[in-house]
Formats: sequence, structure tokens, C-alpha cells
Amino acid sequence: MAQVLEFKLPDLGEGLTEAEIVRWLVEVGDVVAVDQPVVEVETAKAMVEVPCPYGGVVTARFGAEGTELPVGAPLLTVAVGETADGRPAGDGSGAGTAAADGARDGASGGREPAAEGSGNVLVGYGTSQAPARRRRVRPAAPAVNGRSRAPEPVRETRPTGTPQAAPGARTGRTAPADGPVPVISPLVRRLARENGLDLRKLAGSGPDGLILRADVEHALRAAGTQDRTETTAATAPAATTPATPAATGGPARSTAGAASVTRVPLKGIRGAVADKLSRSRTEIPDATCWVDADATELMRTRAAMNAAGGPKISVLALLARICTAALARFPELNASVDTGAREIVRYADVHLGFAAQTERGLVVPVVRDAHTRDAESLTAEFARLTEAARAGTLTPAELTGGTFTLNNYGVFGVDGSTPIINHPEAAMLGVGRIVPKPWVHEGELAVRQVVQLSLTFDHRVCDGGTAGGFLRYVADCVEQPAVLLRTV
Repeated sequence: MAQVLEFKLPDLGEGLTEAEIVRWLVEVGDVVAVDQPVVEVETAKAMVEVPCPYGGVVTARFGAEGTELPVGAPLLTVAVGETADGRPAGDGSGAGTAAADGARDGASGGREPAAEGSGNVLVGYGTSQAPARRRRVRPAAPAVNGRSRAPEPVRETRPTGTPQAAPGARTGRTAPADGPVPVISPLVRRLARENGLDLRKLAGSGPDGLILRADVEHALRAAGTQDRTETTAATAPAATTPATPAATGGPARSTAGAASVTRVPLKGIRGAVADKLSRSRTEIPDATCWVDADATELMRTRAAMNAAGGPKISVLALLARICTAALARFPELNASVDTGAREIVRYADVHLGFAAQTERGLVVPVVRDAHTRDAESLTAEFARLTEAARAGTLTPAELTGGTFTLNNYGVFGVDGSTPIINHPEAAMLGVGRIVPKPWVHEGELAVRQVVQLSLTFDHRVCDGGTAGGFLRYVADCVEQPAVLLRTV
């Protein structure tokens, strides 16, 4: 007989306590292999595929797409082991489903199967083993009075108390499609789901009718225009019967602005960012200092390096190289504060975070051991992590553990900012845009490439002299890159 095992939402690491189901990768009746991804979930840090440690037939799924589940809640059940006639569960003959049904109904008899999982630790993302091809197992049709009857549909099981929206309700979750929807991007699915858009009703403009983000945005703009038109018509005051206190029996109430209010839930990445920034401003007594620097020589150095051949070096990589050198001279800033123990924790290694703006919000990927990397290696790692951030494939490990953050807000076309420290770190270096400006160079007024640098730091880990020394060293390296060669 087959045994039905329950697979629960695993601990996704880094203190995450819940995840939202973005997309089911299997259906009830599918045969799954050990370590095969079965569901795509989104945490407050990343969108990841969760592999199942059991192989067998899926007998139930818990939670619709868009549902948030806590860690430890059931995800699905799998019938594993062998049937009474010795065949493996889910061998394609219908015996797998029958065995699953028997196990689910508490049937006993035969030998007890040995349920074996992968043994892998599930920390928010799958293993390297390639998933086996999934097969849909159709339940065998039982005989009634010697005749075959149509099989009963396999119903998806939901946890007790899970709210289920009424058909057609505008809940921000995409209703399950009768057929496959031509969408491959989880970001497109999420955009549609959060705005209550049925992807089955869209005609994709991509190859073979693929639904693109532009298709969803166009549909949302069209729906927004229609909603505004209907709202205006519904709330327009009648010309012949103005609402007055005498006519209504009380004070007149205006509803003209009610329909213009939009409430956006603070959840997912947006919610995590809000919590972290609030905690930073609540716990950290921060201060900011800034300085303008002549970046002309830095830009010339980069141009010379790129003209020499080989991989192109980014400005961000050069700034990161300067940061790691500055932290070696001022290790007080590569730290955090343990408030419970009332201790400053200084780190020997530099795990450099950098702010990256994505469609899903602001994320801070972390370059591990940045102090051991040269400009070429830093450039490659920045590019890899940025691409993963925009695709929504960063793992929790790539988004945590930073000791210092570099924030290049100059890409937004602004000169200066007062960054909020990425809690629990102790400092963040902000870099504005590099633009031609009048500058006194060697006693003469000249047009030079000027950048504003700002340092926000936790005043508990150091005083202004240390922070000012760090920032001045960074500015000196920007103005004269040879300084970096002399001091490292």
C-alpha cells in the first residue's frame, strides 16, 4: 500500500516566517520526483521554487495562488511507496491514485512502505538535480452494476479557514485558468494578480501569443480609464436636487473624493523594506556628512582600463574597490551594534551590499568577500546580481549578511541624498551623479567631472572624526586614484 506524506512549507531561512504562493508547478494527480520543484513562492526577500523531498503522486494541494502561508503549514500531500500488487505509486495505470485514495481513507494491510526523502535541507530554493518529467495520473473509473462510470474529479484540498473569494470577485488573485495561459514571466503573473486582471482574457503581443508586461499594463490603463469614467458618472451631483441639510435630515456629506483613494497593502518586498527602514530610523542614531569630489581622474582611469582590452570595468566596481580600501583603514564602519549585549560587533570581512531598483521594489544584493575581489571580479558580480534581482531570482542568501552598503543613487539623475542605513549595518556610502561642473583645478577655473559623496553612519560605532576620515579618504581616491595604489 502507498503511504501519504505531508510536505510542509519549509523554513526559508533568515528569519522569514511566511511566503505567498505565486504559482503551482504541479497539480493533483501529477507524479513528482524527489527534489522536483512543486511550487513557486515569494517571500519578503525573493521569489523561489520549493522542491519536494518525496517522490510519488500528488494527492492534495493546500492554498490557492496568492495565498500567504506560514512556515510549517501544509503545502501538499504525496502518496509514496508501492501498491498492493507491488507496482510503484503513480505508475500510470491508475493504481497510484487508487493507492493514494486508500491511504487517505485510512486503509491498512500489506507491508508498510519505507518513505524516503531527499535528505536535502530546503532553504528557499531547489537543488541542482534536474526534475523528472511530470505525468498526469487519471483515476480509474470504478464499475457500477457492471458498467463504467465517469471518474470523480480530483478536488484541491484547502486548509481549514482559508478564505475563498466568490466567483468574479475583484480580490487581486488570478482565477485558475481552464487551459494554459501563455505567460512565462512570474512578474507578469504577479502584476496581473495584484490588480485583479484575468490573463485568460488578454491577447498577447509576443511570439505565439505570449503575454508580455506591456500587454498587462495596457489592459490596466484601459481598465483604469473605464473605472474613472464610471466613477465620475456615479458620483456627479444631480443638477435639480442639490443635497442640503434640510432635504437629508442632517449634515450634507460629500462622496466626491472617496473613489480616488487607493490602498496598497504593505506586504512582500514593499512591506519588508518598510519594516527595515522604520527599524533603522527607530534604533539607529544616524548622522550624515558629505563632500563634493572631482571625479575627472577616476573617469580617465576607467577609460584607460577599458581601452586596454578585456572585460569592461564599471564605475560602481571602482567605487566598491575604493570602499573596501577605506574600510580597511576605518574598520569601525564595517560593523553593527548588538543592542542586547551592548556591544559593537566589527567584521574582518567586507560583504558589500548595493542598492538595486527592480520592478518588484528596492532590493540590496550582497557581494560576498568584496575585499578580496579586484575591479574585474566586482564588475562581473555586480552584473550577475543585478540581472538576478531584475528577474526576481535572487536567493535569500544573496540578499542578506551585508556588512556595509554602497548606494549609487546617481543613476536616478540626482546629485545628493541622505541614505537610511541598511539595518543592522553601521554605515552606507551614497554616490550622486557624475556631471560636468565649474571647479577650481590647479588654481584655475575649469570644467571638471564632479560627484557628491555622502556617508550616513551609526553614531554609536564612531564619532565624526572617524566618519569624516573615511569619507575624505574615499574622496581622495576618487580625485587621485593613485592614492589607492599607494595605500593598499
